[in-house]
Amino acid sequence: MAQDYVADVLIVGAGIVGIATALAYGKRGLKVVVFERNPQAVGASIRNFGMVWPIGQPEGKLYNRALKSREIWLNLAKKADFYASQDGSLHLVYHQDELAVIEEYIASRQDSQNSTQLLTPQQVNDKSQAVNFNGLLGALWSSTEVIVDPREAIQKIPQYLATAYNINFQFETVVTEISSPKLIAGGKVWQGNKIIVCSGADFETLYPEVFAKIDITKVKLQMMRTIAQPHQWKLGPALCGGLTLTHYYSFAQCPSLPHLRERIAKETPHFPQWGIHVMMSQNGLGELIIGDTHEYGLNPDPFDKVELNQYILNYLQTFADVPALEIAETWHGIYAKIPQKTELVLHPEPEVSIINGLGGAGMTLSFGLAEEIAAGHYTDK
Repeated sequence: MAQDYVADVLIVGAGIVGIATALAYGKRGLKVVVFERNPQAVGASIRNFGMVWPIGQPEGKLYNRALKSREIWLNLAKKADFYASQDGSLHLVYHQDELAVIEEYIASRQDSQNSTQLLTPQQVNDKSQAVNFNGLLGALWSSTEVIVDPREAIQKIPQYLATAYNINFQFETVVTEISSPKLIAGGKVWQGNKIIVCSGADFETLYPEVFAKIDITKVKLQMMRTIAQPHQWKLGPALCGGLTLTHYYSFAQCPSLPHLRERIAKETPHFPQWGIHVMMSQNGLGELIIGDTHEYGLNPDPFDKVELNQYILNYLQTFADVPALEIAETWHGIYAKIPQKTELVLHPEPEVSIINGLGGAGMTLSFGLAEEIAAGHYTDK
C-alpha cells in the first residue's frame, strides 16, 4: 500500500452535499480533499430542476437555512461563472380549495421580508407570459427562488473551489474503506482530521450496518427537458400548480390542505399514486425542465414509464402555455430520503460524519446545512 496522504478534511462524494461541505471547510482555511468515483458527479445532483426553492421550506430554521443556501448560490454563480436566475416562482391555482390553501399560507406566515404575495390574475399577467389564464383564480408569488443549471453548476463549482481554496478533487477515485482517521481511496491511504461521507443514494457501500438500522429509502423521479425555446423566449418565474401545494412541508399546516388532497385523490388518483406534482424551470440555454414523479423503495425500477411523463405534460398544460414542448431528453434520478426528516447527520466513529437524506431539497438546503456543520452550530432539534 502506498504512503499516507494527509489533509484536514476528507469528503466522500462530489455531489451537491459534498461540494457544499468542501466549500464550508475550505473557506475556513482547511486543507480539503474530495473523492468522487466518477469523472464528475452524475447522480441526483445533476438530474433535477436546478431549483433553489425556499418557498417549499417551513418558516423558521429550514427556511433560514434555505435563504443562506440561496445567498451562497448567488455568490458562487458570480465567482464560478454559471447561470443563476432570480426570477422567483408562481404557484398557480384554478380551484377554490387551492386558492384557500395559498390564502391560509399567506395569512399564517406573516412574512416580515415581504417575499410572498397573493396575486390576482391580472397581477400574474404582469409577472409571466407563460401562464394559462383559462380559469385562473390567482397565484402565490415568491421572490426568493433561484434557478441554476445543475449540469453546468456541478461541473464548474469544483473547478472554482480548486482554484479559490486549493481544494483537491480526486475524481475517478473510489473510497473502499474507512477506519478513522484513515481511508483507502484508489489504492492509497489518506489521513484526515475529519472524514465526511456524502454518498447520496449509494448508502450501501460505506457503513452499511449504520444505514441498515435507519428507516432510509430511495426515491426515483422522472423528468424531461425540452428543446431550447424559439426566439429567446423566457419563462420568467418558475411555475407550478395546485399539486405542488400538497408536496412541500411549508403548506402542511394549512387547514384546507386535507380537502385539497381528498379532491385530488378522488378526481385524479394517479397523481398521489405516483407522487406526481408538476413544476417547470428554464435553464440558461433556454430549455425547459419539467417534472416530476416520486416512486419510493430501496430497489427502484430501472425502467421509466411513458404514461407518467404524459400525466406530467397533460397537467402542465393546464397551467402553462409555452411555445415549444418538444422533448429533447427524458431521464430519472434517485435520491435518499428518510420519512419525516429533512436530513441525516450521524457520527459512526470518532471524527467521521455522515451527511445524507436531504431528500428532494439538496439544491435548496445543502449549502446552508454545510455552513451550520462547519461552524459547529448544527443541531437536529
